[in-house]
Amino acid sequence: MHNKNNENINYGIITVSDSRYKLLLENKYEEINDKSGEYIKKELNNSVKAYNLIPDNKDILKGTIDHFIDFCNINCIIITGGTGISNRDNTPDILNKLYNKELPGFKIIFHKLSYNEIGLSTILSRSSAGIYKNTLIYSIPGSLGACKTALPIIKSETGHILNHLSE
Repeated sequence: MHNKNNENINYGIITVSDSRYKLLLENKYEEINDKSGEYIKKELNNSVKAYNLIPDNKDILKGTIDHFIDFCNINCIIITGGTGISNRDNTPDILNKLYNKELPGFKIIFHKLSYNEIGLSTILSRSSAGIYKNTLIYSIPGSLGACKTALPIIKSETGHILNHLSE
């Protein structure tokens, strides 16, 4: 486990969810129930410097990522949701165009751990990790179980990856 400089990580969390975003627009805050986003924020504690709940929209996702990087001093973004295969699941398609460098090892390890938990259904996930504008981005499914599977990897390796980025 490489935990170098984990105290210097500024995380941004983006929850991608059309249904939760609709509740936000309707001012039904108590019904939003973003278990995944809330779990990640709780686990990363004071390291989370920005959070946003957005619809599954390509332009809004790219704009939120750019805003976090350009204005919020974020060096690691975790995106939860939008990684499936429905027509509205756009997150991986956007990220594949943005990444300067992809980190395929994250996807491999995440799928291995997910397979141990949910079996072959893990093939429906298009999780990823990569670098964009010298910022580390993880994209994970929106389920709480997926977040619980991915977060130990993220917490363990983010400092190590960011150290390599700063070299």
